[in-house]
Amino acid sequence: MKHTLINKIAVCAFMLNGLFALAQQTNLEVDMANSISKIQPTMYGVFFEDINFAADGGLYAEMIKNRSFEFELPMMGWVEPNSDRHSMNKQSGIATIMTTAENSANPNFSRILVNNDKGYVIINEGFRGMGIKKDARYNLSLKAANQKGAIKKIIVQFIDKNKNVLGETSITPTSSEWKTYTAQLTSDQTEAKAQVKFTFEGTGIIDLDMISLFPEDTWKGRKNGLRKDLVQLLDDMNPGFLRFPGGCIVEGRTLEQRYQWKKTVGDVENRTTLINRWNTEFSHKLALDYFQSFGLGFFEYFLLSEDMGAEPLPILSCGIACQFNTGELVPLHELEPYIQDALDLIEFANGASDTPWGKIRTEMGHPKPFNLKYIGVGNEQWGPQYIERYKVFEKAIKDKDPNIIIISGSGPFPEGEYFDYGWEELKKLKVEIIDEHYYKEPKWFRENATRYDKYDRKGPKVFAGEYAAQSVAIASPDNKNNWECAFSEAAFMTGLERNAEVVHLTSYAPLMAHEEGWQWTPDMIWFNNLESYGTPNYYVQKLFATNRGTDLIAITKDGKPVTGQNDLFASAVKDIDKKEVIIKLVNTAANAQDLNINLKGKKLISNGVVLTLKSENLTDENSFESPKNISPVESAVKLKGSNIQITIPAYSVTVLIFKMK
Repeated sequence: MKHTLINKIAVCAFMLNGLFALAQQTNLEVDMANSISKIQPTMYGVFFEDINFAADGGLYAEMIKNRSFEFELPMMGWVEPNSDRHSMNKQSGIATIMTTAENSANPNFSRILVNNDKGYVIINEGFRGMGIKKDARYNLSLKAANQKGAIKKIIVQFIDKNKNVLGETSITPTSSEWKTYTAQLTSDQTEAKAQVKFTFEGTGIIDLDMISLFPEDTWKGRKNGLRKDLVQLLDDMNPGFLRFPGGCIVEGRTLEQRYQWKKTVGDVENRTTLINRWNTEFSHKLALDYFQSFGLGFFEYFLLSEDMGAEPLPILSCGIACQFNTGELVPLHELEPYIQDALDLIEFANGASDTPWGKIRTEMGHPKPFNLKYIGVGNEQWGPQYIERYKVFEKAIKDKDPNIIIISGSGPFPEGEYFDYGWEELKKLKVEIIDEHYYKEPKWFRENATRYDKYDRKGPKVFAGEYAAQSVAIASPDNKNNWECAFSEAAFMTGLERNAEVVHLTSYAPLMAHEEGWQWTPDMIWFNNLESYGTPNYYVQKLFATNRGTDLIAITKDGKPVTGQNDLFASAVKDIDKKEVIIKLVNTAANAQDLNINLKGKKLISNGVVLTLKSENLTDENSFESPKNISPVESAVKLKGSNIQITIPAYSVTVLIFKMK
């Protein structure tokens, strides 16, 4: 009897455990037969802004800071360790900035007076140093006018922080007229904080300008091009668009400091240097040496878009400076030059080679049009002043090319008076796409996965143009790219994807940050002078972008979308081209969840792929020391009939991929 009682208890316990297990299992259903809407090719893109030294000192691979002596302090970035400026004996030499009227875009040059043959020196410090790699080749160029043949040789050396020489070459200036000279440097070791030292042999005067140094190994091997590792991280995302040249940088703190695209094309030495609006914006991270050379200009942005197969999406000033700064306005009757900039940009991108701006594009090496389809008018302006200026732009652009899709803006916040007013007025105008921005705490992203569920399907489409979860607060220097922020964004992104009928473009912001030169956090990609890595947020973006699909399909629990019930979020797509069904699952709970997913309407190959991003610690991050601490792990999954039975980890993002038969 005793054994019988024990056996009955064991059976009951087993049954209770089974019932408990069943109670913990969540049943989902995927309808593969019916497409809800198309997923736009532009659904996931990248937003580039020159903040955090993302252009000069970052994506643009130039290593010399202030190469043409055009900063407000013309010798900024250059030091003269043995200059007569520091001596009464006048025995060495001195650099003096001269100005010419011959080139209004680049008027300054440095006149070097060498008093004797003792070795007068100037050193360029680079952008927080220069990252050089052992045995790699670096291409040097400079313009010189050697008056009376006074200077016999310029010795050029890589040096480390202790002034040890790491590599050397030389230039022999042969002409008293301006002439460009080139040479190549290599280093016998890798150094993150190198500098370049120029030593002059001879006695007399030599004028120098456009002193430039690039790695030979750039993106696609282009001379004086882009930093290869950073572009590779972007290209690996397979972005649907590239938004450029940024957000607030478009507006400028004043209208004079706004971004003017026409000054960023043509010969590099004729592009006007401009102070970067982020140089003193934040007291926690002043960057007085932050300027824009525009070596990375609109032509290079268009070229990069083409390289990545991404739609170019330029944003133009609407005649209002940043309203967080001066809010300076162009009177409506003086708006014509701003309008003409937009019209000329269309011609630059799409015009034939015999048009004025199409000719400039052709002369820069790209006779084929770039096929521009989108233009953004303004960044995040608000109020009646924006609406009345937008109307003028819209009419002019549509008259020029009715096929151009115009992006309008709803202001800097995702709710409130500015947002409501902008949406109401823009909807009356029947605009095509409205740009929304949100920088909020992680919880907001989880709670707003249903944000677009009730948006008017017949109204304007949405561009989620700037968003990022803030671990502390907007603009706090203590924000982190931690795992809670990343998976909270992923939860929100399932809501963007579920509403693909309304949401046509999305992009995280900001994109890049220099380890030492940043102003704003968090940022999707971090880099120093030698290395770069993607944050957990980057891998979330990459998972969604590279598994975008072509058609939205339904994934439901009890007939309803999965929008946070039991801390679970989900979206599903199929890819007609790749013949795949893709399910995205985000578990924001502290415990693992058992799922049974019933797949209806199509037959699938039973063997599937699981891509998992996870961490048990909400504050975990990636770093230079551990760049892939949180990164996708691939495993296999097998169908059981038409069902997937899977356990998704706590705090995880999971992507399931199955081939259709």
